[in-house]
Amino acid sequence: MNKIAKIALSATIILGMGAVSLSADPAKGQKLYLKKLKAACNMTGAAMAGKHTQDEWKKLKEGGKIATELKTVCAGLKDDAVKDEYLEDYYDFFHEFGSDSGNVPSC
Repeated sequence: MNKIAKIALSATIILGMGAVSLSADPAKGQKLYLKKLKAACNMTGAAMAGKHTQDEWKKLKEGGKIATELKTVCAGLKDDAVKDEYLEDYYDFFHEFGSDSGNVPSC
């Protein structure tokens, strides 16, 4: 019985740590924006995030259209800047600092 409890606890900890490392982060999205998008978009992160409200960013994410929106707004954007692995972090950044959020990023 004790061995089963230890295995269950270990599995819970491992799964919990995996979920934390896979979650996106507004700060990481901000860094990615500065590195990958700012030059092509020719605007600050605040201006880009302010293009839409938080609900609009959420609808774009749910519809899978964040990459399309980025390519529309940023004409000179290269495909390697909108890889699927970046989109969740971009979304978290844009959603956190959307036009109706009251938050202002430092970029």
